[in-house]
Amino acid sequence: MTSVTTTCRDLSELTSAAQTACRLLFQECYKAGIDFIFITETYRSQARQNYLYEQGRTRPGQVVTWTRNSNHTSRRAWDIAVVPPRNLYDISILSKVGAIAKKLGIEWGGYWQAGNYDAPHFEIPSNWAMPKGYNLEGQVIVPSNSKLKVQLIVKDKPKEKDDETMRFTNPTTENAVRDYIKQAVDKGKIDKSWLDKFDSGTMTTGDFKGLKIIISQR
Repeated sequence: MTSVTTTCRDLSELTSAAQTACRLLFQECYKAGIDFIFITETYRSQARQNYLYEQGRTRPGQVVTWTRNSNHTSRRAWDIAVVPPRNLYDISILSKVGAIAKKLGIEWGGYWQAGNYDAPHFEIPSNWAMPKGYNLEGQVIVPSNSKLKVQLIVKDKPKEKDDETMRFTNPTTENAVRDYIKQAVDKGKIDKSWLDKFDSGTMTTGDFKGLKIIISQR
């Protein structure tokens, strides 16, 4: 059993929706130039929540939470901080993250009333869904310590497929390819239907690769 003094920073301990929401938030922060934030806590057991609530009340220390009923225990909340040398809870940065979160339907504790105010805290409602117009654009690296930066890794676009129609941006190249095919037709190496296909604009890159092999062998 995990100790009440142990902090969990594992994103996979959140609900599937909360994991997606958190990654989306970090992605949009990254795109806004905020790549210097990191997770400080995700899931919290009720025992740990009670333990933190007691701090500054029945146990020595500074008050760190205003409630025993936190969405950390329902796996729908996470806390963040700012990478040093900035202040860990730099309100100017957290406010920018909070504004981004609002657009995504993610609740920011910095908008809560005095007494409940919790600037590092973010959470989602139980019915959260990704807003229209947004999607995860690649692999989002969500740091769990101050030594890493937020990253968005987008895969390269797939290379040209053999079933794609041939396209030319240079008329000289297009004419040269047509002449190559026409000469093969005139010499009886391939059927005229291939030239007709080229002229109609329906020849694919795969067709042309195959033609070149046939022409070279005849």
